[in-house]
Amino acid sequence: MHTVELLEQAIALAERCGFVVRQDWFGGTAAGACEFKGRRWIFIDLALTPREQLDQIVDALRGVPTLAQMEMIDQLQKMLNLRKTA
Repeated sequence: MHTVELLEQAIALAERCGFVVRQDWFGGTAAGACEFKGRRWIFIDLALTPREQLDQIVDALRGVPTLAQMEMIDQLQKMLNLRKTA
């Protein structure tokens, strides 16, 4: 799977995990995950390459305690170091 397709899958997974995902030009400045007003957000910097954007999402998803129970493609499971659930 191409990086852009994997990025789209990761964004969809983040949204299913309850994140609000915002993609915008931040000029390469620090973006990533945060929480405010009771909502979890991931800010994706469009100035970065698709692989760097994917890394931002993967980093944010690693903090989700219920992630192992979520349905996702094998490549994302590997990136997140998760085992398949039965």
